[in-house]
Amino acid sequence: MLTEGDRMTFTRVWRAGAGILLVLTSLMAFQKPFREYPGREYGDFPLPRDYMDKAEWVFARLMYPASQYGGRGFGRRGFGFGGSWTQGYSSWTTDYPRSDRHFVEAVRRLTRVNARSVEQPVNLDDGEAYDWPFLYAVEVGHWELTDAQAKAMREYLLRGGFFFCDDFHGSYEWDIFMESMRRVFPDRPVVDIENKDAIFHAIYDLDDKYQVPGAQYLRSGQTWEQDGYRDKWAGIYDDHGRLMVAICHNMDLGDSWEHADNPYYDQKFSALGIRIGINYVVYSMTH
Repeated sequence: MLTEGDRMTFTRVWRAGAGILLVLTSLMAFQKPFREYPGREYGDFPLPRDYMDKAEWVFARLMYPASQYGGRGFGRRGFGFGGSWTQGYSSWTTDYPRSDRHFVEAVRRLTRVNARSVEQPVNLDDGEAYDWPFLYAVEVGHWELTDAQAKAMREYLLRGGFFFCDDFHGSYEWDIFMESMRRVFPDRPVVDIENKDAIFHAIYDLDDKYQVPGAQYLRSGQTWEQDGYRDKWAGIYDDHGRLMVAICHNMDLGDSWEHADNPYYDQKFSALGIRIGINYVVYSMTH
């Protein structure tokens, strides 16, 4: 027998699914072909059999230039060690593509969203962000957007796009992240997202959140890195109260997806990381 909570969750899922269908089916005709780049952690990663199939929703991963301030071997300007998209590796490829494909598999299993089985790297310089209403970036404590990319990101977000960033830690990486984000939105503050916000209740009710660590937890036993002792759920809103930018600071949801099949990585971290990601996806398509 369904409980009242189960019925409420079912209703939210049904309503969200209806809204997603109306918005996303119109995007299918405009999707660009799948493309793949060398990853920092993974070389040849097997492609799912259905990777060529069209879908309603695609996990889009932001490609970005590395910061001049360096860190973790990404000190040279450009998108990889060679300064291009395809030469060497860059921090935007961290966990890629394993994390992306694990998360997409969860979306397909836990929702009725028709999600493509492979991700899509997105270059703001190409003007293609508008084809992908949900955009994710990892290790943004090592990015450095150009002025043109900051402008493109601002236009994308103000026109209805959604940006979700993750896996950066401590005050030093926060400052690097904010240097670019202030050029995206010099006039909009970054604020904490309250528990009552719709994004934490789009599918799952997630009032009781906790810090989700990266794989370093397997070695150190600690959930924090650098001086990032506390999880920070923050964002930037538009003039109508829609959350445009969702910021997961002092956490690593990407690793929680990547290691969802790792028996040594605590299940509770992957469980929360996946639920947060799914809530963000559904919110982005219904708000």
